[in-house]
Amino acid sequence: MKTWRADVVGSLLRPEYLARAQQALADGRMSTAEFKRVEDRAVDQAVALQEGAGVDVVTDGEMRRIGFADQLWSAVDGLEAVPESEAASVPFHGARAEDDLTFAVPARVVERIRRRRMMTVEEYSYVRGQARVPVKATLPSPLMLFLLWSQQHSRPAYRDAFELFADGVTLIREEAAELAALGCRYIQIDSPDLGQLADPDHHADWEARGIAPERALSEGVDMVNAVADVPRVTFALHLCKGNFRSRWISKGGYETLSKQVFSRIGNYERVMLEYDDERSGTFEPLADLPDDKVAVLGLVSTKHDDVEKVDDLADRMSHAARYFPKDQLAVSTQCGFASIAVGNDISTPAQEAKLRLVSDVAERIWS
Repeated sequence: MKTWRADVVGSLLRPEYLARAQQALADGRMSTAEFKRVEDRAVDQAVALQEGAGVDVVTDGEMRRIGFADQLWSAVDGLEAVPESEAASVPFHGARAEDDLTFAVPARVVERIRRRRMMTVEEYSYVRGQARVPVKATLPSPLMLFLLWSQQHSRPAYRDAFELFADGVTLIREEAAELAALGCRYIQIDSPDLGQLADPDHHADWEARGIAPERALSEGVDMVNAVADVPRVTFALHLCKGNFRSRWISKGGYETLSKQVFSRIGNYERVMLEYDDERSGTFEPLADLPDDKVAVLGLVSTKHDDVEKVDDLADRMSHAARYFPKDQLAVSTQCGFASIAVGNDISTPAQEAKLRLVSDVAERIWS
């Protein structure tokens, strides 16, 4: 059992020079070779930042992606662009109602999906040579395809959404197997889909797409588990509740799905749970975790500049240990700092301070 105590989730704030280079590439003012050197520089700095903060594992910061789920959005064929008037929308909530935002899903499935390229090969092949600590690769849950499912436009290719999800399982598991062949030993599956279903208020969103939430929490979870059927790799499942420009999708404790989900994810050794604010609920659902898991608690928020205190987080970890053994706990940020390239409303200094805080909490508790 891998008990890396100070963990990270994935994305980091993109530097301004990377955004400028992306625009220059799009405008034809920069060659691909020049752009790749800029990307490499951004990854180098992401690794240095994380290692300098003292965390036990690092990612490449997702510097080569526009969004965390690019392996499904931009690396496959079978999609078509959607006019804004027809786009499915995802509501994201802020601290006040006037802060709410809507994310418009820009595509939908119209043909059977096919891989155009493997994204993670370049990501991992480069970062493994730059890091001195274990490298984690991140992949999206195949159920994220539910956002691209249209009952009207997708049915000519798939009888139902679960046939689409099955093709997603194949694509993501192939990426995971290729990562394993390259030497990657830690892969995280990001699952805002299941995290959204922790909030019963969102079940109607799935039903409106013709997808039964009960089926997603049974057959769908089995599909997410099947992605992690790759030997010699430690898999983590991140049950995210939404992370877009410091906004969130769902609220409510994990008790609404812990009994259904935790018992069906035998291929996952680590379960990453968001516990950064009152929306997260109590630690009681940790008692539903099988005793062969590590629970990574996302106590450090990536959504704001306020840096939590070590003593407060150590107390919270002690509270969590009432429900799950302390030796099988770890700590992380609640989510990435930039699930899409725009990033959260948080400063670069605060990002560094929060990564260092994760390391400091782990050292306080387990040193």
